[in-house]
Amino acid sequence: MKPDYNEPKIYTGGVDINNWSKLTKKEQKTALSKPWYVYYSFRNPETGKLIQQKRIKASANSYKTRKERLAILKPIQRKLADILDAGYNPYLKDNSHVRDNLMGGRKIVVKEEPKPIINDAPKTVEVIRAIPKETLQVKDVAAKEENITIVEAQKLVLDTKEQVLNSNSFPKFKSRINQFYRWLYENGFKETDSIDKINKKIVIQYLNQVLQKTSARTRNNARTDISTFIQTLIDNDVLHNNFVKEINKLTSKAKRNKSYNSTQLRDIKEYMEENDPLLSLFVDFIYYGFLRPIEVCRLKIGDINLIDNKMHVQAKNKLVKEKIIPKILLDKIPDLSSFSPSDYLFTKSQIGGEWEIKEGSKREYFTNRFKKVKQHFGLSVDYSLHSFRHTATTELYKKISKEPNMSPHAVKSKLMLITGHSSMSALESYLRDIDAELPEDFSRFYK
Repeated sequence: MKPDYNEPKIYTGGVDINNWSKLTKKEQKTALSKPWYVYYSFRNPETGKLIQQKRIKASANSYKTRKERLAILKPIQRKLADILDAGYNPYLKDNSHVRDNLMGGRKIVVKEEPKPIINDAPKTVEVIRAIPKETLQVKDVAAKEENITIVEAQKLVLDTKEQVLNSNSFPKFKSRINQFYRWLYENGFKETDSIDKINKKIVIQYLNQVLQKTSARTRNNARTDISTFIQTLIDNDVLHNNFVKEINKLTSKAKRNKSYNSTQLRDIKEYMEENDPLLSLFVDFIYYGFLRPIEVCRLKIGDINLIDNKMHVQAKNKLVKEKIIPKILLDKIPDLSSFSPSDYLFTKSQIGGEWEIKEGSKREYFTNRFKKVKQHFGLSVDYSLHSFRHTATTELYKKISKEPNMSPHAVKSKLMLITGHSSMSALESYLRDIDAELPEDFSRFYK
């Protein structure tokens, strides 16, 4: 006969826990950014198929290390195996025989087949709780769910997110959550209040106040981060429903960076080459390398492979991606052989060197440096460093479109390899946003 269940296992972020020491720091961090849990499958008496049951996370994901998480999940895994061996069935309403078998140390003998009640099955974790601790021999399984205070929830979430968000995203997330907490305290909440007191109505009141003081875009950003906050508590078995997802986003006008026309582009490049060569090369990586300004700030000497003409970029849509260095950009890169691979490609004063400040601060530094160029040409706030990437994409799209025997799909497919967009729909959306796709002159239709 086929077994009614499989052995409980521990999900450890998609990596082999036995090879943990062989993983890179980045791979370990990625694994720890995912929720870990105990899981198993049980055969559905109606369909005869093995169905995965409710995952058991306990409080494991509130801890930052592999050792701490396994210290919680392994006892649960062992004791869950014990109660399954003792006859536990998640599809039965009455599992009292499990306790008797565990307490008496007897093998289960079922004389009559209990009638399954599919829609009233108790949670596995509740069965674990029902068994005395002396039987389980677990001092601190941490499987029971307790209401924690709002200040404890704040610490749990911020500690967790600090490990998984990058140095640019986490400060913004932390700031928005702390602003929400200041509002809570100003409106009668106390640190000792249960996190359950925060509900949909409370969050809507806060978001309305944010909207009145700022903008729809800022309000939407606050909504997103509070939703992430609640979801992290759900992942750690503190809460069970992300009510923030039910709150609608508001329509907001996205800030748009204008593209430069051919005359502006030529004049700006000539001016920077003469007055600020370092900034000029920084812009070349944006324009010819199709990088975002912050991606250029992340580049290190070791990321530039001048032998194979490639560079490794820590991008927005994935951890690291490989891009070619076109010859037009390659010819502009100076000799880098005297620098350490760990040196940053761009610093405040030169190519190559140490510059240990936050990525956001680096981007802001070059943004402010470019403001002097904008002031010289009298450019508005609609123009930025990012505008060079828009301009390059638009120009390249037009030139590829003029090649013979190139369908619109073929043009976009070729362009997508260059720009690094993750999907065709993402590229098409980007092209619409920057108005790269424009119709031919349609005057003849009026004749």
